[in-house]
Amino acid sequence: DNWAFLYAQRLALKQELPLHVCFCLVPKFLDATIRHYSFMLRGLQEVAKECAELNIPFHLLLGYAKDVLPTFVVEHGVGGLVTDFCPLRLPRQWVEDVRDQLPEDVPFAQVDAHNIVPCWVASPKQEYSAWTFRCKINPQLPEFLTEFPPVVRHPYPPSCPAEPIAWEACYSSLQVDRTVKEVEWATPGTAAGLAVLQSFIADRLKSFGSHRNNPNKAALSNLSPWFHFGQVSTQRAILEVQKHRSKYKESVEVFVEEAVVRRELAENFCYYNENYDSVQGAYSWAQTTLKLHAKDKRPFLYNLQELEQGTTHDPLWNAAQLQMVREGKMHGFLRMYWAKKILEWTHSPEEALQFAIYLNDRYELDGRDPNGYVGKRCLWSICGIHDHGWTERAVFGKIRYMNYAGCKRKFDVGQFERRYAP
Repeated sequence: DNWAFLYAQRLALKQELPLHVCFCLVPKFLDATIRHYSFMLRGLQEVAKECAELNIPFHLLLGYAKDVLPTFVVEHGVGGLVTDFCPLRLPRQWVEDVRDQLPEDVPFAQVDAHNIVPCWVASPKQEYSAWTFRCKINPQLPEFLTEFPPVVRHPYPPSCPAEPIAWEACYSSLQVDRTVKEVEWATPGTAAGLAVLQSFIADRLKSFGSHRNNPNKAALSNLSPWFHFGQVSTQRAILEVQKHRSKYKESVEVFVEEAVVRRELAENFCYYNENYDSVQGAYSWAQTTLKLHAKDKRPFLYNLQELEQGTTHDPLWNAAQLQMVREGKMHGFLRMYWAKKILEWTHSPEEALQFAIYLNDRYELDGRDPNGYVGKRCLWSICGIHDHGWTERAVFGKIRYMNYAGCKRKFDVGQFERRYAP
C-alpha cells in the first residue's frame, strides 16, 4: 500500500531491472527516543521479511542519506531513485542533500506516498482553514482515493543479495534517550496495525461519530502510530472504513473528514509555511493578540520539569500528561485542553509552543509529525492556526479558550483522572 514503492516497481519492471529497497537509519531525529526508534525498527524487520518474499533485497544503511545513499547507488549500478515525501524541513533537506550528491545521469523522483491527494496537487498554496481546503481536496478524491494495484513478486533478481542486517548494531548506533520506555498496548508493524484497524471497524467505528470526544469511551481508531511510521496506509484505512458507510454513515463521514481534510490540511501548512513550528508561522491576527497579552499575569506558572512530571494543580491536565508519558498516546480531545493550558501556565506563547512541541515529540508515538505541529495540538491550540478569533480574554487574547468546567460538561473528568492518577 505504498505509491512510491509501486511506482518504483513499475519502473523496474518496464526496464526489466532488479528493485532494491533502502532505509537510511539516522542516529537521532528531533526529540525522538528509543520508544519511537524501537517501534520503527521492529516495523522495518517485518518490511525486510516481506521484501525477501517478493524477491526484492532490503538494505538498512546506517547514517544520513547524503553520506550513504549516493555511494550505494554507484556501487550497485542503480539506474534510478524513488523516494517518498514528508513536508517537514529536515526530511526535505535530506532529499535536497541526496539530489546534490547523486550522479547526474541517475533520475530522482519523489512520490507523495502518505497523503491521499499529493500535497502539491491538493492545493498550490497555504490554505486558511478546513473550510477553504475541503472544497479543493474533496472533488479530487474520486481520482486519488482508489484501490492499490498489487505489489508482485519481482521477476528480475539482483546480481548480489542484500547483506544480512545486524539489527542489534542498528540499535547500538542510535544516539537517543533510552529512558522513555516502549509502550505495551501497541505492537509495531503492518500486521499488528491492520489488526487494530479491523478491531476499530468491528468494535469502535459505530460510536466514533458520537463518542470520539469522550476520553472515557473506547471510540477512537488509535491508528496514528502506524500511520506515522508508514506501517499502515491512511488510504487503506479509509478504503476499509468506507465499506461500512451504509451502516455507520455519520462515523464514516467524520473519519474521512479527519483522515483526509484535517490530516492533509496539516501537511499543507507544513509544506507551504516554513515557520510551521513557531509563533512566526501564525496568522497576523493571532500574532497580534498573543503579543498584546504576552505580559498578562498568568494564574499559575510551571517549568518544563513540572509539566513533564504532571505535577500541576490541575488533576485532569496531569492525567492527560501521564497518559501520554505511559502510553505514548493522549486522547485527541485532551490534546487540545493540554496545549491550551500550557499557553496559560508559561511565561510566553513562544515558551508554551516550545514546551508543547518538546513534550509531544518526546512522548507521543505519532510526534514529530505535521499533525502534531498543526492539527488539534500545538499551533491550532496555542496560535489559532486554521481557527478564527474568539471573545477576548486575559492571556489568550482572541485564541479559543478551554477550561476545566467545560470539560466537566462534556465527560466524567473524575473517571479519567482516576485512571491516570500519579
